[in-house]
Amino acid sequence: MRGARVADIGAGTGIATALLSARGAEVIAVEPGDGMAAQLRRTLPEVPLVRGNGNALPLATSCVDLLTYAQAWHWTDPAHSLPEAARVLRPGGALALWWNTDPHDVPWITEQARRIGRHFGGVYDNRQGSPGYTAPHVFEGVPAVPEHARRTVRWSRTVPLDTHLANLGSHSLFLVHGESAADAFLARERERLLEIFPTGLVEEVYDVLLIVATP
Repeated sequence: MRGARVADIGAGTGIATALLSARGAEVIAVEPGDGMAAQLRRTLPEVPLVRGNGNALPLATSCVDLLTYAQAWHWTDPAHSLPEAARVLRPGGALALWWNTDPHDVPWITEQARRIGRHFGGVYDNRQGSPGYTAPHVFEGVPAVPEHARRTVRWSRTVPLDTHLANLGSHSLFLVHGESAADAFLARERERLLEIFPTGLVEEVYDVLLIVATP
């Protein structure tokens, strides 16, 4: 990774951008949103940032070794974003996509998903994984990759309860059902999670799905 030229597309606030930079890559961030770009500039002032999206990359032809999409590929139209990826990658370059899923074998996470589904009157599968889960919609349009270029990696983080609930409330299902419905669920969920995590620190567990393709 050290010395590689990397473009992080849909960089958001720069979470993946920072990690790529820390590994020694020469990273350029591409982000269309005003708010996200402003936050990225504040937190990573040393990283070059250009405004744009994956359907029309504001990058020169054959300019990067690696293109990354950290939970951002699904915002693109593969009919445009895949040819764009092929255009800006150097010969031998690669396209890396990843997506966080909630593991099916962590009981409190599975129960939380069920509670959300019951509250909002449907099945909550925003990130819910299952055995053999591949989330094909988030990698739509990318050429099939061999097994050695596909990984599922488990990771975890410990965050304050308020952070966990704020992240949960930002999911689309909460937003489309309105503030009152979301607030009612989150208030009850706070009480339930304090029974599991009495210190107020929540251990979130994720399975990240990763593929590396050559478009």
